[in-house]
Order: sequence, then structure tokens, then C-alpha cells
Amino acid sequence: MSRSTRERIIDEALRLFAERGYAATSVAEIEAAAGLSPGAGGLYRHFKSKYEVLAAAVNEHATRTRAQIAEALAEQNAAGSTVAVEERLTHLCRSGLAKVREESELTRVFFRDLSQFPELVDVVREGLLQPMFDSITTWFKAQPEYRDSDLDWSGIGAVLGGAVVHYRLFQETVGEPPGRADRDGFVASWVRLALGLLPERTAAPV
Repeated sequence: MSRSTRERIIDEALRLFAERGYAATSVAEIEAAAGLSPGAGGLYRHFKSKYEVLAAAVNEHATRTRAQIAEALAEQNAAGSTVAVEERLTHLCRSGLAKVREESELTRVFFRDLSQFPELVDVVREGLLQPMFDSITTWFKAQPEYRDSDLDWSGIGAVLGGAVVHYRLFQETVGEPPGRADRDGFVASWVRLALGLLPERTAAPV
């Protein structure tokens, strides 16, 4: 499905902001990347300013993330316990890694440029980052195998979710995964740790 002009402007602007930085990217460069005549004012038919493009990108990523989380949780709930808990955990971890990778451009912009726009930091925090961690807490609480586990699920979500985020960010920043652990090894270890949270009588063999 072809992208609209507005979508192309947002996507290409975010890519350029990630590569060069917000301040170093001109409106003309965004127009050229989006297939518009550079300097002809095509961007201003859709946005009032370069800042408005950035704000639209941040808000749309947050909206998409909330929808993805709701859809993923609904799918998991529909599957119920018909799928082995180890398989469910593996899917959860891999989905988290894929989501962090999907947001790599926004992540780079977040760390490089968004401190000057606190209102957009709020959007990322409340619309993207915290919902991702909250979804892990929600997921564990919904699994029948963990129902009798008397644990601080917010803390567990912070630890397990933080591991997923750190794995991808370290890989993108340093060029290799932390501890040189390959992706499959990381996922298997993550699942093993999560299985260790099961109540003793329902603990799965590992």
C-alpha cells in the first residue's frame, strides 16, 4: 500500500532526524527525501513547521504502540493456556525485541534531540515507554501459571523489560550484543529466568 504524502514526510523526516539530528536537518532536505521539490514549500501544505513534523511522528508512534500492545494482549488472551508457557514467554520476548528495533529511529531522536522538547518527552514516556513496561506486568498477571506467585510484578516487568530494551540499544550503539550473546541465546536465557518465577508446584522443567 502506497504511503500518502503526509506519511512520506513523517517517515523521511524521522529517518533524517535519526541520521543527522533535528537541528541539522532542513525542511528542503525533508521535502527532497519525501519526493517533493526541495525548497518549494510542499511540506507546509501538510505541516506548519519542522517541529510539527517531529511532533506528528512522536504522537503517531505512540498511538501505534498503544494499538499494537492492545492487539498483542488480546491475541495472547485468546490463545490462553492452550500454548505452553515456555512458548508464550518466547513469543513475548521476541515481540519485545522486534518492537524496540522498530522504534530505533525514534529512540535515536529521543536521546539526541528530545530533551529540548519536554512536551514530546512526555508523549514518548506516557504513550510508548511506560505502556511497553506496563504490558509486561499485565501479561504476567494474566497467565494462569503465575497466578499464585506473590511477586512485585511492576518490579519484574522493569527487570525483564529493561533487559529486552538494553539488549537492542546496546547492540545498536556498540555494534554487537551485550556479552556477545546472540539473539537466540538471549531469548532462551530470558525465558529461563522468567520460568524461574513460577510457583514451585507449577514450575516447568528447564
